[in-house]
Amino acid sequence: MASYRKRGGTWRAEVAKAGIRESRTFDTKAEAVTWATQLEAEIDAGRRRSYSKVQKTLADAMDEYLEKVSPSMGKHDWNVTRIAFFKENMDFVGVLVRNVKPEQVAEWRDARLKVVKNSTVNRDMNLLSAVFEAARNEWKWIHTNPVHEVKRPKDPPPRRRRVSDDEAKVMTAGLGLTDDGEIRTTQQYTAIAFLIALETGMRQGEIVATTRANLHLAHRYVHIPKSKNGDARDVPLSGRAMELFERLPHVKDESRCFPISQASVDALWRKVRAKVAKEKPEFADLNFHDSRHEATTRLSRKLNVLALAKMIGHRDIQSLMIYYDETAAELAARLD
Repeated sequence: MASYRKRGGTWRAEVAKAGIRESRTFDTKAEAVTWATQLEAEIDAGRRRSYSKVQKTLADAMDEYLEKVSPSMGKHDWNVTRIAFFKENMDFVGVLVRNVKPEQVAEWRDARLKVVKNSTVNRDMNLLSAVFEAARNEWKWIHTNPVHEVKRPKDPPPRRRRVSDDEAKVMTAGLGLTDDGEIRTTQQYTAIAFLIALETGMRQGEIVATTRANLHLAHRYVHIPKSKNGDARDVPLSGRAMELFERLPHVKDESRCFPISQASVDALWRKVRAKVAKEKPEFADLNFHDSRHEATTRLSRKLNVLALAKMIGHRDIQSLMIYYDETAAELAARLD
């Protein structure tokens, strides 16, 4: 027999039958009763079985996810890093995955919100939910995903920071780049990478990982074997982008166009930005990734929506709109 409890403005239904224990929260009691009645009917018909013998912890599910699901994703390295963080800081990773409650996830969410932004918590919740979904759908370890019953924090408005030509000149000069001369230092490589990002909309990691084999200057494109969403794509190159790639020296026994690490690019960008911001405070919030906003907005004036989405690497227009930041004044200037 199902039981029902009112908790604030919601109703929680609990079913315990034939070794199966499940609970879920609904906005109304009618919805709770409908769900519980359907679940009991499925148990009676033998379409639900007990997972009480599954002795897998949440940590086991995370390991399984990293081994069987994550490797095919473009963000696999990020998944590895975040799951390592989960294991170190989440106090219920040792709990049997079928026993993890929404309340535990909610408590973890609230604790994280005290130290990081809403968007960070949402990204982590997306990964945690994906682990539970794999345990539910792929391995049949659990019946329900507890993250689905936890309210997500509201994401802040999308970032709208653009990069002006003057800002690009100041930052690249600060990184030691001149109009001519050989590229030798890591700072100069960082400056070239930023300018390429402004021309192409490529992500920092995609640029730094570019190899000579994937750079096709004769045909004016760069091949990216795996982007953030796991897809491969070819990025067309403007004349300016080609000039920038051509400035990169060929380093003996080095297959990469940029013989530097992404971590070095991040560190040097922050260091030079902080130095510049002492005299120009408006630079304090300028991120390397803002180049993607600027590039998308500029390219929108040259390419139709489908072509732009293909070049930037977005599967849907909604994602593309996050990076399209043309102002009303700029649009007005195009009307005449």
